[in-house]
Amino acid sequence: MRLSGFILENIEPIVQAWEDFARTLATPGEPLDSVALRDHAELMLRAIAADLATEQSSREQIEKSHGQSVSEDNTAAKTHAITRLMSGFTIDQLVAEFRALRSSVINHWMKQERAGAPTQVEDMIRFNEAIDQALAESISSYTKAVQASRNIFLGILGHDLRTPLSAILLGADVLLRTNDLGARPIKIASRIYSSVKRASQIVGDLLDFTRSQIGHGIPLKKEQMDIQPVCERIVEESRTVNPEADIHLTCSGSAVGDFDGSRLEQVFSNLIGNAIQHGAGSDPVTVTLDSHGGILHFSVHNTGNPIPEDVLPFIFNPMGRYSPEMATDNGPYSSLGLGLFIVSQIVESHGGRVEVSSQADSGTKFVVLIPLYAS
Repeated sequence: MRLSGFILENIEPIVQAWEDFARTLATPGEPLDSVALRDHAELMLRAIAADLATEQSSREQIEKSHGQSVSEDNTAAKTHAITRLMSGFTIDQLVAEFRALRSSVINHWMKQERAGAPTQVEDMIRFNEAIDQALAESISSYTKAVQASRNIFLGILGHDLRTPLSAILLGADVLLRTNDLGARPIKIASRIYSSVKRASQIVGDLLDFTRSQIGHGIPLKKEQMDIQPVCERIVEESRTVNPEADIHLTCSGSAVGDFDGSRLEQVFSNLIGNAIQHGAGSDPVTVTLDSHGGILHFSVHNTGNPIPEDVLPFIFNPMGRYSPEMATDNGPYSSLGLGLFIVSQIVESHGGRVEVSSQADSGTKFVVLIPLYAS
């Protein structure tokens, strides 16, 4: 008997074996009943049997072996992954189900069939391809659902944090404007204000990161403006928040173009803040702003330990920079947060790019290049 026919004739014991194995997997909450444990097992097996019974060309077999035949439709395997995720199954447990299904079908079939039949090898290859395809669809669906739920959670978290942070910031601002406070309360209120403002910045970066993941990038509201006063204001704010830092600003004149001023404030603030945080405290941070050839040039330079060569290619990727090794590394560039990612997204939305160089002898320099009037 061909494997496709065997699966259809023995679908109940195969699904029962699937249920028995799924029952052994520990998940949070109440134990699942028989219907939930079986889930889409029968539908997937029938789809696999139909695939085995269908003629397959050499090209189609190659495409399957290269993972190019994963369906874009909502297959039973994809839906199964979502229901397992909602039931608390980990991705390892999801994979284990398919591994057990593969083993169960092959073992039952080999016990019934005479060894060495000419069609066995072909059926085995086709079956493994079908299982791998269903597994790939399930993993893809599972990981996309996890990512979507994580982004929604981050968005809700960031939105909900804004209200209490704004209240604290307003209270600290009122205290700082009070004339009859002593020197010590003023100092404490100043620290509260700067810390909460930094926390608000982090929440803003978190919301921007979420928007970039679930939407069409960071939105801009561009208008014709001179960006030089914006840069000067951010430098002054950085000096106020970091009185110990020596920040040198050089501007060659006005820089008029189509910009989103509030977004470029984020770019200036993030890059200057990183330079202060990761630079050598005794050396100045050099900020330059000019425009020529129809391009806005903004750069921030600091000395200190260079960015490691293995980190540099992923410096603007908030996920690519993290690894088990980096998690235990206390070096200055082991974690730069979301700031640089937000910088790159804002600059790209303006039609520009960010360049970075970092050497032990020459220091670290970030250069932002944005067309004054993007086409």
